Amino acid sequence: MIATHDSDYKLLFAHPEMVRDLLRDGTPGAWLAEADFTTLEHINGSYVSEDRKQRHDE
Repeated sequence: MIATHDSDYKLLFAHPEMVRDLLRDGTPGAWLAEADFTTLEHINGSYVSEDRKQRHDE
């Protein structure tokens, strides 16, 4: 059984802008100045609906 917080993380990381903001605001390191966040893309493999139901590609 998948923990309910897994759904929340999958939903969060489905948005490249949110990942960029999390890294910029919460990660220390000079490497962030060189990171190209325009290359982030969401690649579907498993999905979380708005009501937190999950399904997976096979």
